Amino acid sequence: MTALRFDDLRQHSDVLRLRSGKSLTVRFVEPRDAEALQGFFRSLTVRSRYNRFLGAMSELPQTELDHFIHVGEADRFSVIAVMPIDGAETIVGEARYAFDAGTSRFEFGLSVDDRWQGHGIGAALLKNLECRAAAFGAERLFGDTLRSNDAMIGLARKSGFAFTNSPGDWKLVRFEKHIDVAPQEIPCASWRLAAQQTALHAAV
Repeated sequence: MTALRFDDLRQHSDVLRLRSGKSLTVRFVEPRDAEALQGFFRSLTVRSRYNRFLGAMSELPQTELDHFIHVGEADRFSVIAVMPIDGAETIVGEARYAFDAGTSRFEFGLSVDDRWQGHGIGAALLKNLECRAAAFGAERLFGDTLRSNDAMIGLARKSGFAFTNSPGDWKLVRFEKHIDVAPQEIPCASWRLAAQQTALHAAV
């Protein structure tokens, strides 16, 4: 795929359908989301925050929060999964990812609000990340997690990832998956945009 444009972040938003029939929107984080995103991380259980950041952390340090809300900075991207709850848009999950064009690999980490785990949000978010990886032209998708993180390991296993040792840290396990040339299911917005750009370049 050709390089993606990020001049209009909202073009890359996706509306996903959960097993329950509820709708879930996955969109890029914007500066206006800073307070809500910090609140999301604070609301996670101690164990969930430990699993997400591979260590003890009560909230995102300000410098790290700044990195989260500036999409595309250092080729890293952050998305949030939001749902309307009691009439207000609420963050129920998040993911941060990076694409390395030199190795064609797409690295990611994600978390889901403890109160919403078990509703298929993690699986839907992971499938969306696979499509976003394909839009970049990635060949491999991978992440690292603690060997004790049964929830993430179970999710990755059900999603077809293979497991290996994480280089340099025995406490971690790496899960990795080959990315198809094109998404097998309904493509995400990023894939459609990349495909349109490829078609335009071919027509010139």
